Amino acid sequence: MADIPAPNGAEGAAAETGPSLNALAQYAKDISFENPNAPRSLAPQESAPQISIQVNVNAKQLADTDFEVDLSLEGNAKIGQEVMFAFDLTYSGVFRLRNIPADHVHQVVMIECPRLLFPFARQIVAESVRNGGFPPLYIDPIDFVGLYRQRAESEAAGQVAGAPANQPVN
Repeated sequence: MADIPAPNGAEGAAAETGPSLNALAQYAKDISFENPNAPRSLAPQESAPQISIQVNVNAKQLADTDFEVDLSLEGNAKIGQEVMFAFDLTYSGVFRLRNIPADHVHQVVMIECPRLLFPFARQIVAESVRNGGFPPLYIDPIDFVGLYRQRAESEAAGQVAGAPANQPVN
């Protein structure tokens, strides 16, 4: 089937006015790996470590259409109270959003942008843990929609809880 060109260049105009999300840059903003009890922590262990991981997403607007998004992954592995290893990574990106409805910009920045950053951050963590002498730690996929909703709910609860008693809460 042949493509039929749009009249008067309408195809190009539609492409220019359609919503777009472009990654302009990606970078490790801050990275730390600690193996505080080496070489003892590298010896075979009787039990598997307890692994704890915290995820956070922050963003700031750089220009009308440009946003810097930080995906922070912090975690550790412990056996009892002894830390086997700990890591802290802030992996960031600069994204350009065009023709996204204003009421959707926040969701795109806080959900889609970190979703694009995550595979790269996950690989950095895995390689850092492996380079620290342990098997690589592959973080399970993250539900950024759920994280977004959870944060929105906690912010709403904080506004209600923090509101003065004599003022109505909307």
